Amino acid sequence: MAEITKLVNAVEYQKEAVVSKTIIKQDKGNVTIFAFDQGQGLSEHTAPFDALVYIIDGEANILIAGEDHLLKQGEMIIMPANKPHALMAIKKFKMMLVMIKS
Repeated sequence: MAEITKLVNAVEYQKEAVVSKTIIKQDKGNVTIFAFDQGQGLSEHTAPFDALVYIIDGEANILIAGEDHLLKQGEMIIMPANKPHALMAIKKFKMMLVMIKS
């Protein structure tokens, strides 16, 4: 199963859409790659586990507990468990989401 992949090529952008591809899915956590077209996002929600978001390409606004965070390519942020968060594509962007379940 060892396969070299460039994260930026793991998913492709689609017009007016959010595309995702699960890379690892296990009982203890998962890794998912997303591609958001400009203006697309995820509405505010909570998750029971901490989540790490790494911006592979583009630019996103990530709202965590009412605070805006502008992230660009190469930057990451941790979204704490049980804190409301939302994402919006300022420019089209790709991200890696890592969730580790406790």
